[in-house]
Amino acid sequence: MDPSEQRPLSAAAALPRPTLRAREAFAITIGIVVGAGIFRTPSLVAGAAGSEAIMFAAWAVGGLLSIVGALCYAELATAYPQAGGDYAYLRRAYGARPAFLYAWARLAVIQTGSVAVLTFVIGDYLAQLFGLGAWASPLFAAAAVIVLTTLNWLGVRQGTRTQNWLTVVEIAGICLIVAAALLLAPAGAAPAATAGGDSAVGLVLVFVLLTYGGWNEAVYVTAEVRDARRWMPRVLTISLIAITALYLLVNLAYLRVLGLSGMADSDAVAADAMRRLFGDGGAIFMSALVVAAALTSANATLITGARSAYAVGRDFPALAFIGRWDARSGSPRTAMLVQGGLALLLVGLGALARDGFRTAVEYTAPVFWLFFLLVGVSLFVLRRRDPDLPRPFRVPLYPLLPLLFCATSAFLLYSSLAYTGIGALIGVGVLAAGGLLLLYLKPIRPSQESPT
Repeated sequence: MDPSEQRPLSAAAALPRPTLRAREAFAITIGIVVGAGIFRTPSLVAGAAGSEAIMFAAWAVGGLLSIVGALCYAELATAYPQAGGDYAYLRRAYGARPAFLYAWARLAVIQTGSVAVLTFVIGDYLAQLFGLGAWASPLFAAAAVIVLTTLNWLGVRQGTRTQNWLTVVEIAGICLIVAAALLLAPAGAAPAATAGGDSAVGLVLVFVLLTYGGWNEAVYVTAEVRDARRWMPRVLTISLIAITALYLLVNLAYLRVLGLSGMADSDAVAADAMRRLFGDGGAIFMSALVVAAALTSANATLITGARSAYAVGRDFPALAFIGRWDARSGSPRTAMLVQGGLALLLVGLGALARDGFRTAVEYTAPVFWLFFLLVGVSLFVLRRRDPDLPRPFRVPLYPLLPLLFCATSAFLLYSSLAYTGIGALIGVGVLAAGGLLLLYLKPIRPSQESPT
């Protein structure tokens, strides 16, 4: 990175303030991770695992690997408690241009694509409950984008208060599923569990770590969390410990009701489990819970995605319009509107030609794991570059745990390319388009870069 680079904003400009409590950071983290994926991917994992033992081992290993990654992120978040999360770390480690590619990928591929997919999940389930014709699903999806964007545009308190309540509803509903399956399912209710053949470890981990994905989003609100240097390591690690326990219990519940083969054969494993226990009423309850889960993830994704767009707007004059922080609302209002507009555009395109959940994974996964790997490497780069910088939290067992995190990210990057198709090429092509934009976008280069 050019040592002359620094932030473009003056000290008098409006900046993020520490207004969020630790519990709100917990809600954002859990809300993003525990989304619609836990209602879909367990059937894919069961089908690829081949046995109950491998299935449960995969979910446990996925949680442990995510915790290792969280420890690496905790060091970066406490050493560099800036708005922008990964973007800030990549910028300091590699310079403004590589960091811009990441911000472009988030805006054009990762975040807005995730919001569109999640709101289409909302639309699909609401269309089943309230049929309004062929266009019901995209109309509900667009309405969800507009409502959630408006709530977060009004202010950080409105967005996080919504997040807190949605997270409570989502976790309570999942706990009800677990309790019903473990306490009410009669003995022998599930079909006999049979092995599905040889397991494909790479494919299993792609699905499992996809379902754990999103925990790193908490670092995007580090600058807004009170006493962030103390709380961010706890937010990241405790959230993932709780999520790992929850995922193991949910899979145990599915297994008890449906059996391994029943899970593998199901396209909607949670709904099928509830239907078997409670009939059509259980399926309706499940639909409502999936809507709550998707709303929770979409809302949290909007909160964190706007922060990364705001961060890149501060560094590139041509994008300064999204780099403004609204002091009154406590949020990057313009970035929120731009992000919501792009998500609406994707919803409109999806209404004409949607390729489904798997294509969305293909589109986002290679780009996501590429930058995850670069963030892991940045920990080594920044330890060497800033040896005297105070680090309130240091990764235990350094350098072994960061090396494990990097190796896992590299393996998932390979797997996401090896097991995917045309969607991955489109995602890489959109990333390359961001490289072309860099021919015209120039970062600001003042006199120094402050880590905080």
